[in-house]
Parts: sequence; C-alpha cells; structure tokens
Amino acid sequence: MTTEHTHIAVVGAGFGGIGLGAELRGAGFEDFVILERADDLGGTWLANTYPGCACDVPSQLYSYSFAPNPNWSRTYGKQEEILEYLRSVATEHDVVRHIRFGAELLDARWDEDDSVWRLETAAGSLTADFLISAAGIFAEAKYPDLPGLESFEGKAFHSLHWDHDHDLTGERVAVIGTGASAVQFVPEIQPKVGKLLLFQRSAPWIVPRMDRPTLPFERSVLKRIPLAQRAVRGGWYAAIEAFGLISLVDKRFRHPYEALGKMQLLRQVRDSALRKTLTPDYVIGCKRAIFSDAYLPSLDRPNVEVVTQGIAEVRPRSIVLRDGTEHPVDTIIHGTGFTPIPTAYERYIGSDGLSVAELYDKRPQSYLGVAVSGFPNYFMTLGPFGAAGNQSAIYMIESQINYIVDALKMVRRNGARRVEVRPQVQEEFLDEMARRSSTSVWLTGGCRSYYTTPDGLNAGLYPNWSFEYRRRTSRFDTRSYEVVR
Repeated sequence: MTTEHTHIAVVGAGFGGIGLGAELRGAGFEDFVILERADDLGGTWLANTYPGCACDVPSQLYSYSFAPNPNWSRTYGKQEEILEYLRSVATEHDVVRHIRFGAELLDARWDEDDSVWRLETAAGSLTADFLISAAGIFAEAKYPDLPGLESFEGKAFHSLHWDHDHDLTGERVAVIGTGASAVQFVPEIQPKVGKLLLFQRSAPWIVPRMDRPTLPFERSVLKRIPLAQRAVRGGWYAAIEAFGLISLVDKRFRHPYEALGKMQLLRQVRDSALRKTLTPDYVIGCKRAIFSDAYLPSLDRPNVEVVTQGIAEVRPRSIVLRDGTEHPVDTIIHGTGFTPIPTAYERYIGSDGLSVAELYDKRPQSYLGVAVSGFPNYFMTLGPFGAAGNQSAIYMIESQINYIVDALKMVRRNGARRVEVRPQVQEEFLDEMARRSSTSVWLTGGCRSYYTTPDGLNAGLYPNWSFEYRRRTSRFDTRSYEVVR
C-alpha cells in the first residue's frame, strides 16, 4: 500500500495555518495540506466560546495586513466576528480545499534515510518533505492542582470548554484565576449568579479598554480610502509597541501606565479595602496587562467576594481555605489559562529522537522562533522567542510566514532536499535572548507568570522590538542553515 505524500504539511488551521495557506498559494505552492484536529477552522477562535470572549488587541491590528477588513463592528472584535473573518480569508484565498478536518496529528518523525517527515494522523498516514507547525500557543487548557478537586460533585469546567448548557442563574460559583479569559467572562456571569467567589493569586493590571461600536461613517471611510485603514493600523501598532518601553528600555517608563491603571481602579471601585486587594504588587508588564472597562466594576458588587487566601482542599460541595473557612459552591469555573506549549510539540520527533517539547523542557530554544536545530525541514509559527510581549501576535505570525515562505522558495529555486538551522547559529541566538532578557521586566518585575519558566528564565518572548524582529525575518538567511541539495 502506497503512503500518500505531500510537499508541505502544516499543522493547525488557526491564524498561523490560514495565513500560511494564503501566502503559500500566493507564492505558487499547490502541493500542501493543513492538518486540523477540529471539524472547522479557526483554532483559538473556534475553541473559546465563553461569554464575553473577544480579542484584547484592536481588530484593525489583530488581522492580516494582506486581508484588511474595514467592517469590524467594534474596536475590539468579538469571538464570532473574528472566526467569521478567518473563514472569509480562507475562502477568498482558496485555502479551505487544502484543509483536512478531523486529522489530528498523532505522531511526526523525521526519516533521515529518505529525508521526509513520516506523519500519523487521526485520518491516516502520510509523508511530507516539510513540516510546519502552526499549532496555537493557547490550545490546551491548564487546570490547577487542587487537593480533592476530583471529589467535587457540582459542575466544574474550564473557560476553554465552557458548558453553555449549564445554567448559572442563582448559583454559588467559584472562579479560579484572574487572567485574560476570567477578566472577560466574570462581568458576563456576575449579574446572573447568586454568589461569585473570585479566587485571586495575584491582582492583574487592568487598564482602560475604551471599546466602542464603530460608526457606519468610519467603516465607509476605511472601505473607500485604504490609506486611512493603514493609518489606523499603524497608529494602533505604535501605541501597543510603546509598551515595550517598560521592558526593553527602562522600568521607569512604567509610571504613566501604572497611573492609568490605578486611576481606573480608583474610579471604578468604591470600596477602599477591595481597591487594596485589587492593586497589583509588581511592575506592570511583568505579567500580561489586561484591557477592560467592565471587570473592576463587576467585582464591586454585593454578590461578589474576592478571595486571596489559598485553597486547602476541594470537598464534594465546597471549597476550604487554608485558614479553615469553608465556602459552599455549586459550580467551579477554571480561568487558569493554558499550558505553556502545545501538545503537538510532544509529537514532533527530530533526528536525534527527541521531541520539541523535550527540548523545551530542558530550556526554551529555537532560532528566531521559527526553526529548531535537530529538526530538518521543520518550521513553526510563534515558537520559543517568536512571540512578543508588546505586540499583536498576528504581526509576529506574518513575519514568520514571510520568512518560512521565503525559505521554501529558496528550496524550490535550488532543488534543496534538506534544510536545518546550524547548531552554532541557534546557540548564538539563544545567548542573545538570555542576555537581552536578563534585565527585562518579565524577569525582574517581581512576579511569576507564563512569561517565565519555573526556574526563572524567559519562557519564549522575543526581548526586542517587533519591528526589529520583522527586519530579521524579512528574508530567509540561508547562511544560517545547512542546506543539502
């Protein structure tokens, strides 16, 4: 029986996979497949459907530069609208026919003898000359390790797997975690629940979101004058990039941003004791700052209690704190975020028999967040040191797509069979990342977050300006790679 072969296999049909598909087709590549485990495209924006789910980057920036959309209904796109945008891009660029739904990647191993990737998927086996991971970094739910959680007899679910059939009206609800997802869904459920217990390990920095509907006149101008849309996108880019002043230049730049957060806290929370509880004790930017206008007011309500005491155990119908206080609970919602790396990383096995995940566990490593030494003919989007702490993920993804497609065009021109980043090049890059990260706010700002590893290293953020990253990835640097023709 002959195993199917494809030139390029892409894993994931979210923003990375759809963007890659569009650019591959634009560059004249037709022999590629996109392996998607779900039954529809969209990635993060298909999976997350919790109440209030929306982007925390303005839509004009959280979209492809090659597919501008003048018709966003709000400053910040909601989940349904973002998903529809992705579907429209995939359709307009004829990417859908390359997607195989229900084809979760189960195993991918590099075959040194034949210079191919051997893939096992839920839809069958195939081989590929090149493997590109576009698996999202917010794809797997992270659950807290709480004694007795399995004994809980009420309803429990993660925000990534929201149970829309479960009615929260009048219930005693415990929300564990105060990350970006919780900040969005808490204001949505607070008015309907009987009692809301919000378990906060550390207070997030909340800054004004200033979201609003876009006016018909605005949409008309953006549609008729493309330059206006580029100007709006550029304005948002500059505003968000400026957050890098705190981490990349000097932490003293934090003061105006922290003042903005404290001013909002003072304006929206009347209770002085609650304000103290909700005041972060670390430098803004050490953890992801969150844009919201509704979160803080929703906590200053009679049916809400913010709990900072640690959880000792979970019982069948309650949560017990370390001081012995017991809170009756009907439903537990985990707003505890996502695992640091995609499960797919465990399934990519390189030439030395190790997986990308095993290498990451030793220390976060890659070259430009795009390639990994020991993994020939392998590229990825948003790999370690390929994500930015102060810029839209789509901007970084597009930079990586351009780099990857340029690499594949080099392969096509030169008839290359095997491409792998040189170990010394990767080591020099990692040394640069460590050196630049050592003084960053992520490591020195007084907090713990998914920005750092358990031993206090940079978990994979690019410690420089995103426009500098765009310059470095503008063309495939062939000399950094071992190329076998």
